[in-house]
Amino acid sequence: VRVFLKKQKVLKSFFTLRTAGSVNVLDCSLPQYNCRLDTPLPDVPFVRELTNQQRALKEKEKGDWRSLTKEEKLALYRLTHQFSYAEMRQGSSEWKTVLGGVFIMLGFSGLLLWWQRVYVYGPVPRTLTPDWTEKQTQRMIDMRVNPVHGFSAHWDYDRKQWK
Repeated sequence: VRVFLKKQKVLKSFFTLRTAGSVNVLDCSLPQYNCRLDTPLPDVPFVRELTNQQRALKEKEKGDWRSLTKEEKLALYRLTHQFSYAEMRQGSSEWKTVLGGVFIMLGFSGLLLWWQRVYVYGPVPRTLTPDWTEKQTQRMIDMRVNPVHGFSAHWDYDRKQWK
């Protein structure tokens, strides 16, 4: 038993060390790229590692901007920013998914309520019928239940009607 536990402990520590080496830790103290409307200029560019073609474009950027084509200017913009303002302001269609989920949950809740009424709850008691409640009310008036502040205090016994 001890040998088995020792092997298990060795395997656990081996796999822990093996997986710990592959974790990519994000240092939050370093400047990070964020794409938000309220912070238009991020601290760092969107693309940090440039390819040879992108480096050549950055060198061309240092010269006259009139010599750059529209596509090159757009490529330079995409090096520093992931989205344009129009793309950031563009709404998503996520509301359709949320609304669909709400309707599915409402439908499921309705089916559950119907199932409970049919199979779980019994028939409505006879004490809840209008005839029974009318007789019960009349009996309480006749017995003068709670005449000071309660039920009978709201009944006019001379005119035989509610006050």
